Amino acid sequence: MKQIAIISDTHGLLREFVIKEIVAADCFIHAGDINTPYLLETLQQLGETYVVRGNNDKDWAEDLPKSITVTIEGVSFFIVHNKKDIPSVLTDVDVVVYGHSHKYSAEIMNGVLFLNPGSCGKRRFDLDITMCRMTVDAGYYQYEKVTIPQEISK
Repeated sequence: MKQIAIISDTHGLLREFVIKEIVAADCFIHAGDINTPYLLETLQQLGETYVVRGNNDKDWAEDLPKSITVTIEGVSFFIVHNKKDIPSVLTDVDVVVYGHSHKYSAEIMNGVLFLNPGSCGKRRFDLDITMCRMTVDAGYYQYEKVTIPQEISK
């Protein structure tokens, strides 16, 4: 069994609350828009990392993949930044993780969970600051939305 912290759209801001969530997890997924090489290095020092490049990850991030597929504890993930870049045909994928919109979303379509953890970086519009916690074990998963409290997110 593994605990996974799922984040996206940090945009150069790594909140203390998010660091604690990442450290408590066995690994974490970042669905792009990291924004700085320093933040990526910091994240990689916190543990096992699965990261893709977002549209705001410029020249410094050219070696980061635009998408990856990874299997953790029997659960297959396809990770990409922008939902429009998800292939129309996905095979052997249990969970699609994407970001970009800064808005949390979780819906199951044709047996696949499409999960956007929202943004845990800089507040955009009046959207909540969110991320996701997931537990994976022997091909099964459970997940929960984590809303970072207003007083912590400033």
